Amino acid sequence: MSEPHLIFDTTLLTARRNRAAATAGAHDFLLQRVAEDLSERLAIVRRSFPFALDLGCHHGLLGRRVALNPSIEAIVSFDPAERLLAQAPAPRVLGRLDALPFAPASLDLVVSGLSLHLVDDLPGALVQIRRALKPDGLLLAALLGGRTLYELREAWLAAEDEILGGASPRVAPFADVRDLGGLLQRAGFALPVVDSDTVVVTYADPLALMREIKGMGCANMLTDRRRVPVTRRLLFRAAEIYAERFALDNGRVPATFEILTLTAWVPHESQQKPLKPGSAQARLADALGVREQKL
Repeated sequence: MSEPHLIFDTTLLTARRNRAAATAGAHDFLLQRVAEDLSERLAIVRRSFPFALDLGCHHGLLGRRVALNPSIEAIVSFDPAERLLAQAPAPRVLGRLDALPFAPASLDLVVSGLSLHLVDDLPGALVQIRRALKPDGLLLAALLGGRTLYELREAWLAAEDEILGGASPRVAPFADVRDLGGLLQRAGFALPVVDSDTVVVTYADPLALMREIKGMGCANMLTDRRRVPVTRRLLFRAAEIYAERFALDNGRVPATFEILTLTAWVPHESQQKPLKPGSAQARLADALGVREQKL
């Protein structure tokens, strides 16, 4: 087994994302959804962000959308996959998501679409983002959550256990919505908010879903994956189990994607502060017009 913190084979992940770069636009429906959502959230923030970073920019879809906001003067595209990065708007920086080359307090805004779930050390990455942002700087990010592709995970586990007598990791261990707020606070952010959006997509069959994942450049890149080619027998058995357990009445199969959206600010004296316990001047029961009862 690998060291616990080495979840992803980053060299393989980058190579697969580079191979998928030529057809990235054909498989970016989730990123399109995220780009629209993050742009809408940013539009209601009444302040300017002169210098922004698109962290893990893919082929630049999110960066182009966010750059339309008049509050942003410049945005840097940043990604570890050079062929994807080449399609993103300039200026561009090639680098690792968990090793940011930006000076402390140099950024006003960091946006990230469906990239941060692919780093080994998410707490460390959040600390680096926090350090690179100016006081009152904003982090607005979306990443995949724990319910993502649970159907595919279950089908592969069952097929490998049946045929091989044991299973190997095949779907990444995505973060849980309950943990991310705590991670943001540990990283030094203020006013953290995390919400979840579940997207269910249907495919003609499980193999079509697997081709989609490959087209996204996100086929199995876990360090502890089984290092032998998948046999046809195993592949088709996993597809059979998927269809048996999850197929809809029309024969299509669903695939679940959970999108977790993070909003957090770097502390600043202008931000709202919680009141001290016991300092309230009115009772909540009076405001709601109900009778107060002791526990």
